[in-house]
Amino acid sequence: MLRTHTCGELNKANDQQEVTICGWVDKVRDFGGGIFIDLRDRYGVTQVKVDEDLPEVLDAAGKLRSEFVVSVTGKIRLRPTGQDNPKLSTGEIEVKATQLTILNEAKTPPFVPGQKDLPNEDTRLVHRYIDLRRQKMQDTLVLRSRIIKAMRDYCAEHNFIDVETPILGRSTPEGARDYLVPSRVHHGSFYALPQSPQIYKQIMMIAGYDRYVQVARCFRDEDLRADRQPEFTQLDMEMSFVDSDDIIGMIDGMMEKLAKDILNIDLKLPLPRLTYDEAMTRFGHDAPDMRFGVEIVDLTDLAKKVDFRVFRSVADSGKFVRAICVPGGAAVYTRRKIDELTTFVQEDFGAKGLAWFRVEEDGSLFAPIAKNFKPEELDEIKAATEAKPGDLIMIIADTWEVSCKALYGLRKRVGVDLKLYDPSEMHFSWIVQFPMFDHDADADRWNAMHHPFTAPLDEDLAALDSDPGKARAKAYDLIINGYEAGGGTIRIHDSETQSKVFGLLGMGEQDAKERFGFLLDALQYGAPPHGGIALGIDRVVMLFAGLDNIRDCIAFPKTQKASDMMTEAPNVVDKVQLRELAIESTVEDVAEEEA
Repeated sequence: MLRTHTCGELNKANDQQEVTICGWVDKVRDFGGGIFIDLRDRYGVTQVKVDEDLPEVLDAAGKLRSEFVVSVTGKIRLRPTGQDNPKLSTGEIEVKATQLTILNEAKTPPFVPGQKDLPNEDTRLVHRYIDLRRQKMQDTLVLRSRIIKAMRDYCAEHNFIDVETPILGRSTPEGARDYLVPSRVHHGSFYALPQSPQIYKQIMMIAGYDRYVQVARCFRDEDLRADRQPEFTQLDMEMSFVDSDDIIGMIDGMMEKLAKDILNIDLKLPLPRLTYDEAMTRFGHDAPDMRFGVEIVDLTDLAKKVDFRVFRSVADSGKFVRAICVPGGAAVYTRRKIDELTTFVQEDFGAKGLAWFRVEEDGSLFAPIAKNFKPEELDEIKAATEAKPGDLIMIIADTWEVSCKALYGLRKRVGVDLKLYDPSEMHFSWIVQFPMFDHDADADRWNAMHHPFTAPLDEDLAALDSDPGKARAKAYDLIINGYEAGGGTIRIHDSETQSKVFGLLGMGEQDAKERFGFLLDALQYGAPPHGGIALGIDRVVMLFAGLDNIRDCIAFPKTQKASDMMTEAPNVVDKVQLRELAIESTVEDVAEEEA
C-alpha cells in the first residue's frame, strides 16, 4: 500500500499518528528553517513540514517543483497556535515528514491547477490532464457522478430495468447527420453511431419490458454551440401503459430528488407547465427562462388603430407588433446602447428595426416616434405594457417568427444586463403540446417537430388527414433556467398511424419499409401504449453546477469544430486501414471542389 490516508481526510483526531500520503506538489515554501509543502490529491490538501534535523529529507524536498508526484511518510502534529488554515479541512494539522520519495518528476507545466488567471480554453484542452486537476473541474466531475448515481438510484427504486442498446446500428437519418462507421466484413456498408436509442427502446416496450432506462452515449454530426457536443450522454427512459402525465410525474419526482440531494432545494410539485403556444406568446421561445418576468405583450390590435405608418402597415398586413417592458431600463439603456440593441436584433434575428419608448418621471412616454401617436394611444401602450416611470418599452414590428426571436433575444439580454434574476436560482418547468410538424417552405414538405415516432393528441388525430399543421403532439420538454434539459413524447404504437406520419414526412411506402420496416413489423405484434424521455446529463450537470459552458462538465470534450485537442482526433488513418475497409479518400477532390 503506497498510502494510508488521502490528503483530505486527516484532522486533529489523527494527532501523533504515523501516516503515509501521496499526491501532487501544489506549493513549496522555503522559510530557511525548514520547507513547507502543500500536497494535493482530489480529496484535498495537506501541509507537510520538513525540518532541518533530517538533512536527507530536506535535500529531497529542496528538489521539488510544482506538480511533482511524491510520497510522504511522517507523524501528524497540530499546527502551532495561530497558524491554522480554516479554508482547509486539514487546516488544523500538518505532517512532520520523516521520509519523502519522489515518485515522478514533472516538466514545468503551461499552467498550474491553482492559478487564478487561467489560460485560454485551447491551452486547457490541449493539456486536459492538467486542467482536470483543478479543484473546480474535480468538483464538477464529482457532482456529475453524484447526479448520475442519484438518477440510477431513483430509477431502480421505481422498477426500471437498465438495458444496454447497441452502439453500432443502422443509419436512419432524420434531422442531424449520422456518424458513420464502415464495415470491414461488409464492404460498402456502414453502421451508424446512435443519435439516440429511440428505436431500440420502443422495441423493448413491444417486448414487454415496461420500464427501461440507460445512461446512453449518443452521437450527432451537427454544428456545435457552447451547450452542445458531437458525443453526449443522456438518461434514456421508456415506459409502457402510460400517458404524458405519467412520464412528466416520474421526472418531477426525479428533479425533486436531485434538487434536494444535490442543491438542498425543496421543489414544489407538480412543476409548472406551459403549452407551446403559451410559451411562444409570452416569451417568444419554447425554452423560456422563467426566473424573471419581462413577458411579451401583443400590441397588434392597437397598432391597427394608430396613424404611425410603420406599425399600422405591419399590423394590417397580418404581421405582428409586440413589445417587452424593461423595468428600470431607461436609466441603463442610453441612445447609444439602444442603437446597439437595434443592430443586435437586425443582424442576429433579421428584424427590420427596434422601436422604443422611455417612461419619464411624470409617466409620459418619450421617443423620437412619440409625435406620431395621439396622447390616448400612448396611454394605451403604457397601460398594455404596465410600464412605470424609469422603464423602457421596446417594440418589434415584423412577422410572428421574427418578433418571437428578436424579443426573446432582447429579453435574454436585458435579463443579464439588469441582473433581473439570481444566477444561483433554479427554475424547473415543462413545455407541452408542441406542434406535430413544422413546414419547410423551400422543400414544400413537413418536418417532425420532435421525431417521426411522436403520437398526436387524441383530439388532433383527424388533423393528420385534414390539416397536419394543426396537429399537436403528445410531447413535453423539461426546461431548467431557459435551457432544454430533456425532451420526450408518447409514441405512436400502431403501424397504420406510423405509416401515415412517415408519408406526411415525405417517406414513401417503400422508403419507410427500407428504413423502418422492422419497427413497422414489430408494431403489428402487440405494441402497448408507450412513451419516454431523454434527459441531457451533460446539460443537467452544467445547470446544477452553475456553468455556462458544457465543455466544463465533460472530462474530455470536443471543441466547436468537433475535435479533441489533446489527442488530435479526428486524424488521418493509414492507407492500409482504408484498403481493408474498401474505402478510398477523396479529401483532395473535395477540397478542390470547395475551393
